[in-house]
Amino acid sequence: MLSDLVKSLLAEIDVKIDGDRPWDIRVHDDDFYGRVIREGSLGLGESYMDGWWDCEQLDELMYRVSKADLEARVRGRMNFWIAWHVLWQRYMTGPRRRAFEIAERHYDIGNDLFRMMLDKRMVYTCGYWQKARTLEEAQEEKLELICKKIGLKHSMRVLDIGGGWGSFAKYAAERYHASVVNITVSREQLELANKLCAGLPVESRLQDYRDVDEKFDAIVSLGMFEHVGPRHYDAYMEVARRCLNDDGLCLLHTIGRNETAGPSDAWIGKYIFPNSALPSAKLIAEAVEGKFIIEDWHNFGMDYSWTLLAWHDNFERHWPQLKEKYGERFRRMWRYYLLSCAGAFRARSIQLWQVVLSKQGVPGGYKSVR
Repeated sequence: MLSDLVKSLLAEIDVKIDGDRPWDIRVHDDDFYGRVIREGSLGLGESYMDGWWDCEQLDELMYRVSKADLEARVRGRMNFWIAWHVLWQRYMTGPRRRAFEIAERHYDIGNDLFRMMLDKRMVYTCGYWQKARTLEEAQEEKLELICKKIGLKHSMRVLDIGGGWGSFAKYAAERYHASVVNITVSREQLELANKLCAGLPVESRLQDYRDVDEKFDAIVSLGMFEHVGPRHYDAYMEVARRCLNDDGLCLLHTIGRNETAGPSDAWIGKYIFPNSALPSAKLIAEAVEGKFIIEDWHNFGMDYSWTLLAWHDNFERHWPQLKEKYGERFRRMWRYYLLSCAGAFRARSIQLWQVVLSKQGVPGGYKSVR
């Protein structure tokens, strides 16, 4: 019986079907069992969206699932689909014709959603919680950390690749009087970035990173590298090298995976971030080789779990203002996205890296900032 197989797998991580603990699963449709065995993470996420099961503390459940890598236990039943997904990630993520699809499918969902979910600066990347106690503090700490890591000074010219609503650009312009070019592939982000950064030395553009060909004193890229695709990592680094002044620094802020081989999460790829793939440390190092020197590699992946939980709290608190536009299925999808990712980061199944790069090496050595 498929139900017995699922129950035995869940028992290994101390999760019960129809149990009374917050991380236990309550099944509403018995087709849930076969769907999960056949489709793995995709079936688990879609069946949640369809209301086939519930869990009071979804992030804790997904922490346990991720920590034990339960999906690996059923991958043998899906070898063909896994092989296809890996090939898709390697060869189909990142082409110009697909570069704007991620904006249309995710970042253009609606500025109202993101304004209510994020902090006041609308930073849609991991906060830095070393000293912070609130989401607002964590995001300001992260922005300040980046400025310090690249040695930002008055009047420096900075390129922000995938800068979204201009959160970093606005911070750097206000606090450091820097001049920032903020590029995005999202029309919704561009429109709001122009409003939020009005009157500041910030130029926001609807532009693919491959079309930038000018010099900057520093480059930052926050949460965009996940959309580049392994086939295009070399080209991405070539653009960064071409656009960076010889004595400048480039900071890459990206989610990362622990192993190079294997597929990314199929549900995330279908519903949240299409045409995306998480880089491994090996793939980043290979793309950097011969182009940059790695000056610093900082991992604070656990901070993303706290960030995602804060976003989820904001999303749920503002849901009454959003529900008429987005509907209950979207609510379940978005809740599953935020809480399943929070669990995965807590399990250390995925990481958050900030990598500082120089073209020729910092004279006397780079002084690490934490």
